[in-house]
Amino acid sequence: MPKTALRDMKKLLFLLATILVVQSCNNSYQQMAIRKKPKNVILLIGDGMGLTQMSTAFYYQDKTPSFTRFQHIGLHQNEPTDATITDSAAGATAFSTGYKSYNSAIGVDKDTIARETILEMAAARGQATGVIATSSITHATPASFFAHVANRGMADEIAAQLPAAPVDFFAGGGIEFFARRKDGKNYLDSLAAYGYLMDTTALTKPAAWDYSKKYGYLLASDGMPKMSEGRGDFLPEATAMAIDFLSEDKDGFFLMVEGSQIDWGGHANDGDYIIEEVKDFDKAIDAALDFAEKDGNTLVIVTADHETGGMSLSAAEVRMQRTYEHINPTFSTGGHSATLIPVYAYGPGAAKFMGIYQNNDIFGLMLQALRW
Repeated sequence: MPKTALRDMKKLLFLLATILVVQSCNNSYQQMAIRKKPKNVILLIGDGMGLTQMSTAFYYQDKTPSFTRFQHIGLHQNEPTDATITDSAAGATAFSTGYKSYNSAIGVDKDTIARETILEMAAARGQATGVIATSSITHATPASFFAHVANRGMADEIAAQLPAAPVDFFAGGGIEFFARRKDGKNYLDSLAAYGYLMDTTALTKPAAWDYSKKYGYLLASDGMPKMSEGRGDFLPEATAMAIDFLSEDKDGFFLMVEGSQIDWGGHANDGDYIIEEVKDFDKAIDAALDFAEKDGNTLVIVTADHETGGMSLSAAEVRMQRTYEHINPTFSTGGHSATLIPVYAYGPGAAKFMGIYQNNDIFGLMLQALRW
């Protein structure tokens, strides 16, 4: 056989071998996504992040968006029991408890009966748990995973429930609800009494974790600063820190991470605000996926409670003429919209999240994946 033909044959065999390896890896992932049971669950919620907000990650940054790393995608419909359009409290309560409820409900059903959250269920099974947000930790979404009150406005009551809640790691804002209260109570002291090592100055990772303790970071009076105000990498770094701490638990862990201020940018109809917050949330998703890829036992779910602002990436107008060379964020409302919301899933059990379903079904799908 001529040397050139032999070289061509070797190249062909190498190419075929590479295709077989890639196909085998893809098949292995698909089997894992269908059959394998996850040990850990990381639920990332971009508050107010509809498909348009997610799309900004493709147009306004140089890196490849984390969303391209998912193969299993679904949609959820999210109306509450008392309206057509949900707020964050009812939306997060649907995720955390599996019960649809009324707008403003925190961890309670439509009859204001407290319902066990998936975080509480994980803790009862011996798993480690965490909650992270760029809002106050008492805000609607994070609160819905550890508290039970009739109305999201009851921030002081929500803060009072956190010390005894089964949360091993939390990070966000909200000092004023723990230490600068009208009733004079100091729940920072209560947190310390319940075994928390508290930090109210910086997101500082200890040289060595003390696994006999819990960790809490309250780094702003209320919500954390905007990205444009210098918040920096708080969200992705807190996500990586929480995973590092929680993953030492041999029984697994549950972690909820919220990019809270995507919603706030939507309410303000501020495209730049949204874009920067989505880019930040994108980094947090990458931190979760990087761990999940190495670990092989972690289910990562990314979704939103609702869309805010009726946002569109519209063709921009330049000198009174519409141009398809540029896009411009536009808005139809200062409130929420009723649009269906994407759900991205990766890891063991991810295939369960394909299709179209109700927002409270996400709770049930997590339980199915975990086989609880």
